[in-house]
Amino acid sequence: MEVQEQAASPCTCCGGGSMEKMPPCCGTTGEVQQAPIRTATSEITLSHRFDHFLARWGVKRMGHTVEPGLYRLGNPTSDSDVFVSANYTLSFDALRSALAGRDVYILVLDTKGINVWCAAGKGTFGTEELVRRIGMTGLAGIVRHHKLILPQLSAPGVSWPDVVRRSGFLVEYGPVRAHDLPKYLKTHKATPAMRRVEFPISDRVVLIPVELVQALPFMLVPVAALGFLVSWFIAAELVLAVFAGTVLFPILLPMLPTKDFSTKGLILGVLVMIPPAILGAGAFAPFQLAAAAATLLIFTPVTAYLALNFTGSTPFTSRTGVKKEIFRYIPVMAAMLSSGAILAVLAGALHLLGVI
Repeated sequence: MEVQEQAASPCTCCGGGSMEKMPPCCGTTGEVQQAPIRTATSEITLSHRFDHFLARWGVKRMGHTVEPGLYRLGNPTSDSDVFVSANYTLSFDALRSALAGRDVYILVLDTKGINVWCAAGKGTFGTEELVRRIGMTGLAGIVRHHKLILPQLSAPGVSWPDVVRRSGFLVEYGPVRAHDLPKYLKTHKATPAMRRVEFPISDRVVLIPVELVQALPFMLVPVAALGFLVSWFIAAELVLAVFAGTVLFPILLPMLPTKDFSTKGLILGVLVMIPPAILGAGAFAPFQLAAAAATLLIFTPVTAYLALNFTGSTPFTSRTGVKKEIFRYIPVMAAMLSSGAILAVLAGALHLLGVI
């Protein structure tokens, strides 16, 4: 992207004192050290789409970023709108493509390569970074209206009264989805549909690849160990449990009863593991029944744990709710898995001794 330098202007935010105490917009001369304004376009190229593909599959997961700072789209003036985005490529690209044909500025925050909603929850798309980036770019000297348009999903991380007090910029929350911006900008008023957060199956399915890639390294060694040392049938049960937690769970999410993701995952885990447990038992002898029970106890929490990971990817949860769920159900999952392992070892030993 082209970088164009802007002339420095008098710094109104600087006082005396050392460099360490000066705001980030100031240098030793008392002038704004204004960051360069980069030029962006609305075109999404094949290279961008390949980057999106890699991001969806978790390849170089934290490396899909654009440089934070101020971007011009088209030929904006001092009266042009200023939009705020995360520096995650999918977030930035969704915004700039939705603004095709418009002359605007885009202020990109350093969210460490995390999307808007997750970054707002983590605090990287927050008041501190927004105020800091306004100062670093010298935005107050570039536009006259002093108003920012933020994505609605950034609201949990941004305190608009603090932004106004500390920077002089007003905050306006746009629609949930970038593709609604053309309609929104006609009146700067969002319809109820624009404010509604939805999570259809298309949004859920795109989460599957990255969850699979994350689970794969932790699955390969246990699967190989189970296959070579115990049984390939049991190894296949582990693969099924992981598949249920990473693929079936996001697809079936709204259909599963209960509110907590952990209990949804436990229910799905039981339903998925009952057939192989019965098949593996083969008969209703004590050893086979113990083996079936161990299968349910060991592999069901694997599915539930992977299901719990989706709490950070959906609009159905809150930070406090997720914390409560983790502290409530992780011990339950651990107890199930450990008791299943003990049962399997004990049943196997008794079977070898001819007791059962």
